[in-house]
Amino acid sequence: MGAKRRKLGNPLALAVMALLSERPMHPYQIAQTLRRRGKQNSVKINFGSLYTVVQNLEKHGFVEVAEVQRQGNRPERTLYGLTSAGHEEMLEWMADLLAVPAREFPLFETGLSLMGVLPPDEVTSLLEERVSALRVQAAGIRGVLEQLYETLPRLFVIETEFQLRMIEAEEAWVQGFLKEIGEGSLSGLDGWRTLHETGRPPPEWQELEREQPLGTEGGGGALPETLTRPDSDPR
Repeated sequence: MGAKRRKLGNPLALAVMALLSERPMHPYQIAQTLRRRGKQNSVKINFGSLYTVVQNLEKHGFVEVAEVQRQGNRPERTLYGLTSAGHEEMLEWMADLLAVPAREFPLFETGLSLMGVLPPDEVTSLLEERVSALRVQAAGIRGVLEQLYETLPRLFVIETEFQLRMIEAEEAWVQGFLKEIGEGSLSGLDGWRTLHETGRPPPEWQELEREQPLGTEGGGGALPETLTRPDSDPR
């Protein structure tokens, strides 16, 4: 089963509902709590649009006005709380995010899939730059984690740990790939070099293009249904 298509798809809306499940808050409190818990490292937070997100949640019946506070001459502050519909939406959304792997399309994957247009030596140089940048990112996140651990339970920063592990894993993979290029053990490397030395695809690549396309008899079988739908919805 695929993830349900939701009325609101902005992850910031989910973050707002999660905080309001703890207690009613006004938008400024929400913004401050997200900052204190370091959620800007995992959710794209535009604090200027937070009020709009709250308004959209109210429009769909997921939050409601819980209280209007007045303190002396200060402006009124409207506190919002989570409705029963919002609580149900939050739980379903969380279940989808945690249980259902979503097919995402990171830009780095796109670059890898098309890197053959560049010569192997140039790709090597560019990936070495990436490794250096990944190391800087990892060091920065380690520093952030050390600070967050001082004031927050690990539960509140687990997503930042995950980011660090993903960066470390990517660095290790790129290092391994660079080693294959350097040793000459990468399958297809000779053809890749031939392409840039002659300006033409090597014969073995041209032979691949003559093979029957996927989905025709003898061509490897039909494409999975999820790849033939226009919206690639796996449901």
